[in-house]
Amino acid sequence: MFIDEARILVKAGDGGNGCVAFRREKFVPRGGPSGGDGGRGGDVVMEASQQHNTLIHFRYNPEHKGERGRHGEGSNCTGRDGASVVLKVPVGTTLFDAETGEQVHDFSRAGESFVVAKGGRGGRGNQHFATPTHQAPRESEPGRLGEERTYRLELKLLADVGLVGFPNAGKSTLISRISAARPKIADYPFTTLEPNLGVVTVGEAPEQRSFVVADMPGLIEGAHLGSGLGIQFLRHIERTSVLLHLVDVSDGSGREDPVADFKVIFGELDSFGHGLAEKPMMVVATKIDAANPLKLKKLVAYAKRRKLEFYAISAVTGAGIEELKWALEKAVQTARVVEPEAAAFDF
Repeated sequence: MFIDEARILVKAGDGGNGCVAFRREKFVPRGGPSGGDGGRGGDVVMEASQQHNTLIHFRYNPEHKGERGRHGEGSNCTGRDGASVVLKVPVGTTLFDAETGEQVHDFSRAGESFVVAKGGRGGRGNQHFATPTHQAPRESEPGRLGEERTYRLELKLLADVGLVGFPNAGKSTLISRISAARPKIADYPFTTLEPNLGVVTVGEAPEQRSFVVADMPGLIEGAHLGSGLGIQFLRHIERTSVLLHLVDVSDGSGREDPVADFKVIFGELDSFGHGLAEKPMMVVATKIDAANPLKLKKLVAYAKRRKLEFYAISAVTGAGIEELKWALEKAVQTARVVEPEAAAFDF
């Protein structure tokens, strides 16, 4: 099951209480205060992991607590610190404050960690309250409470290329052809109900290169208003570098105008916002083994007029697949160079 949103409650451990004690030893009649400090409460930490690709483990376990610090003891013994809790999240998870909606942190690389709730400080024992005029203090401090926060987690998959298009445009077939991904493929709409990722490799070792492709569930007109599967999955291509727009040009598609199909999907991307309409885009005519020549010609002319890269493929026969893979690799490499430069000058 693919879960890309979750709401959790985190509670860091409370600090241990300080101790009231006095030193009692033979031949030391007035040993003075010897109460130790309480231990610090355990933090709740989130860490990005490549071993996870969904938030399902938070859906069924929404509460997480750090261990409380142990209380201080006599003989100036400090209590043990509470153990921290480490929560693994997929790379690409964004953390929001559930009450204010403010973005707290974005986990963009593996191994990145962030403290989501800080443990309480341990209380001081009575040894800290001794003064020349108050040599037998019976005061101590209670431990501070650990932070308690409610967060909303939102997962946006990390991929280099995002596949978009109408249902049954051939997105799942293409990703199964160019990668090891095996999504469900059938001859009815909305076969894909959740995003699928596939790793595409081009070239031979040691010059072999790879990139990640994300297959999105099909869009239809009015998706931004909730029609079909809506646009709930489009957040997963916000981080992509290149969009691959697949258009079915076969007679069996049931759609007469491929240019109108492109405009509808582009309009949905534009309505969603977040810069999707401004991303580098390629147009791919699919199912050319059964293509309608007039549809193909019309789509080619439109792509040329819009100055969009155009490719025609058949995932069944393999026609155009290799050429498309190399074109995608080139576009991804270009985007990887441009994006860091843009970030460097972003003041």
